[in-house]
Amino acid sequence: MDSSDEEESRTFVQVISEKYNPENFPYGQGVVVLPSPPGSPVKDRLFLPSFLVLNNCGISKAGDRSDIAAFCGHVLELDLSHNQLNDWGEISTIVSNIPQLDFLNLSMNPLSSVHLEPSMADVFFRVRRLVLINTRVSWDTVHTLTQHTPELKELFLCLNGYNTVSESRASCSSLSLLQITDNQLQDWAEVRKFGRLYPRLSTLVLANNSINSVEDTKETLEHLFPNLRSINLNNSGLSKWEDIEKLTFFPKLEEVKAQGIPLLQSYSSQERRSLLLAQLPSVMVLNGSAVSRGEREDAERFFIRYYQDCPEPELPQRYQVLVSKYGHLAPLAEVDLRPRCTVVDVRWGDRVEPVSLRLEHTVGDLKKRLKALLQLPTNGIRLFHIDREMSSVLGPEELKCGFRALHSYSIRDGDEILVVPRVKNRCSSSDL
Repeated sequence: MDSSDEEESRTFVQVISEKYNPENFPYGQGVVVLPSPPGSPVKDRLFLPSFLVLNNCGISKAGDRSDIAAFCGHVLELDLSHNQLNDWGEISTIVSNIPQLDFLNLSMNPLSSVHLEPSMADVFFRVRRLVLINTRVSWDTVHTLTQHTPELKELFLCLNGYNTVSESRASCSSLSLLQITDNQLQDWAEVRKFGRLYPRLSTLVLANNSINSVEDTKETLEHLFPNLRSINLNNSGLSKWEDIEKLTFFPKLEEVKAQGIPLLQSYSSQERRSLLLAQLPSVMVLNGSAVSRGEREDAERFFIRYYQDCPEPELPQRYQVLVSKYGHLAPLAEVDLRPRCTVVDVRWGDRVEPVSLRLEHTVGDLKKRLKALLQLPTNGIRLFHIDREMSSVLGPEELKCGFRALHSYSIRDGDEILVVPRVKNRCSSSDL
């Protein structure tokens, strides 16, 4: 075996022996050194942290069982992502000697073409959170794992290239969270299978799939997903409001994410949120933001006004429900939000020029403009606002602060901006 083969065949035991060698902790740092069992190849053992991160370490084999047991009897969480594990027998050897294992991350290991025998899967029985991102594991392997993990709560199957979902004769009744983002699922018929596979599912993350519709009836959705509280449909293919309406058929739904869908592309950000909220009366969190009672009422009133001029056949079902709640609403008065402008006389010596000002601009912006108009350096002038109606009482007001907006000076049409040169004070010894 050449050196490259040895490097590729690093064992789990080797890696933890190297990473947690006492020589790497000269000052202790709270790490306890334990005596080795007789005959052990590892002279000094470390009491490892309960959460082991051993990603990108080139691990492809387990190593000695007794060493794993001696190292990891108390370990609760294990991250083995980005390694070279391609044999479920080796993985089972590691897991079987970590009796308290709760969390296991096998992401980015090459597991696409390896089969998991049911006899090997028994060792996973304590795992409650399992991450298999970008492993390309088959659905048969997934089902074997879920059937042997009776306490499994969270399952991550992202980036596995799935375009279909294979069903299993046995469901996993413990699973509450399924994250299956960045796959190639398109038909709702595939999503429907999750309801049968995981009947207690409360969180379903379908982001970055091409799900094109929600096809089931109210009765079917209520039956399939009776406990679903959160669904993520970001960057899916939903293009009809009917699909959003059908989300209300999930009896316990409280949180929805639906950003980046074709349905909402033609709307403004305010319209998107308001129209979604009005269609989803039970949702308390939308696209990651909590919904207040006031925001919901504003959204529902907006919804009525948005659709009130539509022909009767085109009105969404939700419209009549909201009209019965609020009544028919008068249109809101139109408010002109365009930037305010005013025309003033700019006086420079004997010269007077009418100038149109954008009042949201600052004093500094005005000085730059007058520099071009009057051919003067901005730091060589002072500006004074003269209110023609109040000048006899107030007198000129200098525009000093370059960052201050012009509208804060109450400048109106017909007022005057006086431009005067800035005079430098010069003191000489003869003045003293």
